[in-house]
Amino acid sequence: MAAQSESLESWPVARQLRRMRALYAAGVLLWALSSIGTAWSSPGSGPMWTSVLLLVVFTGLLALSSWWLRRMGPVAGAGHKDRAAAHAATIARHARV
Repeated sequence: MAAQSESLESWPVARQLRRMRALYAAGVLLWALSSIGTAWSSPGSGPMWTSVLLLVVFTGLLALSSWWLRRMGPVAGAGHKDRAAAHAATIARHARV
């Protein structure tokens, strides 16, 4: 979660969401394979339902992080370049003083 003083449209937040999205995608893949394997060897067992539950949880987290990134829009991807341009303008302004 972002700190209270940090804007939700800032570059570090988008970068962290992308990292978490990759982690959640790996979790979805892992638990999907585990669910299939467990359902094949012992259908209806407790471990199979645990794998299915974790698959649902990681799928929900992946969907939620993807939705947040999409909601942030192009500001999240272009923020790094815009910040560099603003920093260069600030340096130029201070150099004239």
